[in-house]
Amino acid sequence: MAKQFHVNRGDQVVVIAGNDKGRTGAVLEIHSKTGRVTVEGINLRWRHHKPTEQKPQGERVQQESPVHASNVMLLDPATGKGTRKRPS
Repeated sequence: MAKQFHVNRGDQVVVIAGNDKGRTGAVLEIHSKTGRVTVEGINLRWRHHKPTEQKPQGERVQQESPVHASNVMLLDPATGKGTRKRPS
């Protein structure tokens, strides 16, 4: 069953827990089945790609990995701090 989130794609959020605590970014994807969100520039992991004809050396690229939705808060543009979303 899909979960409902307090953030939407494109929202600016601040990370409140983990290695990237205090950093901000925009929500790129929402993974409703796992309860996770992917945030731009947050939780970067190295991905190794096998060699191909175009890139015979192979490559290492950094990609954003999802973080749990409970570890992010909406960013208040006026104060620059995290804020809770009130139900309307």
